[in-house]
Amino acid sequence: MADLTTTYLGLRLRSPIVASASPLNAKPDTARRVEDAGASALVLPSLFEEEILHEEVELTRALETGSEVFAEAQDYFPHVATYADVGNRYLDRLEMIKTQSSIPVIASLNAGAPGAWARYARWLVDAGADALELNLYHVAADPTRSAADVEAADIETVAAVRAEVDIPLAVKLSPFYSATANVAARIVAAGADGLVLFNRFYTPDLDLETLEVVPRLELSQRWELRLPMRWIAILRPQLGNRVSLAATSGVATGADVVKAVMVGADVAMMTSALLRYGTAHLANVEVELRTWLDDHGYTSIDQLRGSASRASSADPSAFERANYINTLHSWTSAPEHHSLRPGG
Repeated sequence: MADLTTTYLGLRLRSPIVASASPLNAKPDTARRVEDAGASALVLPSLFEEEILHEEVELTRALETGSEVFAEAQDYFPHVATYADVGNRYLDRLEMIKTQSSIPVIASLNAGAPGAWARYARWLVDAGADALELNLYHVAADPTRSAADVEAADIETVAAVRAEVDIPLAVKLSPFYSATANVAARIVAAGADGLVLFNRFYTPDLDLETLEVVPRLELSQRWELRLPMRWIAILRPQLGNRVSLAATSGVATGADVVKAVMVGADVAMMTSALLRYGTAHLANVEVELRTWLDDHGYTSIDQLRGSASRASSADPSAFERANYINTLHSWTSAPEHHSLRPGG
């Protein structure tokens, strides 16, 4: 029977199947069900920079209300130590989930710019996080900022968080950098122990009746795994085995986990499949993974890892340029249906 153990961010895991951030991991009772179903590690939903800053601004505004009018207003200030802001609530949930868990618990910070919020990273360590995932999520929509400006800010953010923590740090990247390989190497140089590829950007829709912009959250599809696979295959030989790589988006079956590991991933992260099919789906994925390894003569995940990366591929351009011409020529049109023709 194949050995499924793997190492991610220096943490030894029972398998490469990790439950990435989702509502299932947000509460102790559902997080426990995810663990019992077979997840080798849990990534908690993110604590957002905007949430931290908003509550700090609101608290400051409340404390200062009336102080410019009534001198005695100082006597009515609430005792700040008892104020349970969004950060404290997140820390409480992390502590509860960590207390009940026998698998690593990875906290998550979602940020778009450097700032004082980075101190929360240290508090996450104090609350018991085994590792930290820094989620870089922003849309580069400011025409006055160049790609170099955006990248420099992200590097600064990584360095600021790294300075606050001594636990393993993974950085979840956007797929939209103009020079992904360069940015990845610089983020590692700034202190990241691992990279998570890739962040999904949720795009809004328009309601044609109300004419309002509305959020549309759609679960990932299996074909979305191709993009992280491509870049993991490219980055694995460049970064070497000292850097952990995680594939996320489109992981739904044991075959998907096999593909992710083959191109060089240490773990494959799942969210959408668990929301679709329930936590019990984790056990099915593990069975599929183990069966494939046994059927194809692999004795371990370590043996499988990187066997189809750019370094080991007979045609590296298949990953670098996605074999562009061959892909286009591979299209075979569906049979024509006369009923679909105008007037047919």
